[in-house]
Amino acid sequence: MQLTFLGTGGVTGAPVPGCDCLACLRALSDRRWHRAPCSALIEAGKERILLDAGLPQLAQRFPPGSLSRILLTHYHMDHVQGLFALRWGIGRPIPVWGPPDEKGCDDLYKHPGLLDFRPSLTPFVPHAFGELQVTPLPLQHSKLTHGYLFNWQGARLAWLCDTCGLPPDTADFLRGQRIEHLVIDCNDPPREAAGNHNDITRALAIIERLQPRFAWLTHLSHEMDNWLQDNPLPDNVLPARDGMTLSLGVVQPVTV
Repeated sequence: MQLTFLGTGGVTGAPVPGCDCLACLRALSDRRWHRAPCSALIEAGKERILLDAGLPQLAQRFPPGSLSRILLTHYHMDHVQGLFALRWGIGRPIPVWGPPDEKGCDDLYKHPGLLDFRPSLTPFVPHAFGELQVTPLPLQHSKLTHGYLFNWQGARLAWLCDTCGLPPDTADFLRGQRIEHLVIDCNDPPREAAGNHNDITRALAIIERLQPRFAWLTHLSHEMDNWLQDNPLPDNVLPARDGMTLSLGVVQPVTV
């Protein structure tokens, strides 16, 4: 199984228009530091799964027929905005799975086009997509949100974004898993008040509790990128970058 980070940014992405902080100036001068909306492509066997759909040019990048299905963490605009153009394509319907949010986002349910919204998967119950097992995991966010545990032939990758801390049931469930790669929300530098996303202190506490082999920080704001320039991370914790690919047991930076 491979997971490619299509975007690793927070809601503003990077560079932030009009911002002259060091992180945004670096992203302006070097596209390797750009951060698009947080999303990923998962490839396992015959499955080609889009995890969240916030890329603005999604329809151009993944024309109808190129995806086996779409998994959504939640229905905030920065995670679904690419669906608004993709739905009007011509071709086979695209199965879409997400949390049981009755409102969804705007008129996606009312005018789905190619999008074939399916009944929500049951939390903590593995579901088979071919040989890939996918288990939804409740998260803590301002909108009903699911993370996912991916199990490919016994190797596990957990995607926990968007969240601030973890619900006790999710934390307890994951403590019983041997996780090779943990992808974790880390929007902010250290802060005292709990918000809508992890800060680095909360993200590192989750990593310490779950003990993955590798942990990857995503949903990174430009403030977090500035903090990372001056502060080291533990050896097995790294900031993800757009275009980076994870394989179970191997890390290979690539451009998609």
